[in-house]
Amino acid sequence: METGITRAQALELLRTYNQEPFHLQHALTVEKVMAWFAEEQGYTEEKAFWAMTGLLHDLDFEKWPEEHCKACVPLLEKAGASPALIHAICSHGYGLTVDVEPTLEMEKVLFASDELTGLIGAAARMRPSHSCTDMELASLKKKFKDKRFAAGCSRDVIRQGADMLGWELDTLMDKTLRAMASSEEDVRREMEEMGL
Repeated sequence: METGITRAQALELLRTYNQEPFHLQHALTVEKVMAWFAEEQGYTEEKAFWAMTGLLHDLDFEKWPEEHCKACVPLLEKAGASPALIHAICSHGYGLTVDVEPTLEMEKVLFASDELTGLIGAAARMRPSHSCTDMELASLKKKFKDKRFAAGCSRDVIRQGADMLGWELDTLMDKTLRAMASSEEDVRREMEEMGL
């Protein structure tokens, strides 16, 4: 699957519309998580596409939160992004801001893991290590059940995503936690390289 743009172009596009370090870190995190899932699910040849979708999935969120997954379309088209990439990015807003349904496994993984990376990130910041590399699944499940914790991370979307994939919620949590732990240092290093 073709993305239509290079990673360098995607990063420039991302930084044009996103200045908040939190949003940039989330983009890099979801990029790495999606690359991990591509390998894990046997889509190694499509790894770059999966990763690019993760990197650009929230392109429009910082500036146009009310138009999330809509405002990004002309920005992506102008940048030369492929229709497949645009569809994949828009599909993670399914049922929330758009009616673009996730149909490919990659789109379902993005839908399912996006909110969960936010929850895991929030839980990691509360730990003495400030890391998810030493987080146990049981600890994450406790945070998931506490509706007051990271209240902005929709548990319903996470559950819906697991259902779309035909996975148990524990499976989705375990895989996403492992994906984030394996890439945490890479994300930290890239943020430092960007001066953030």
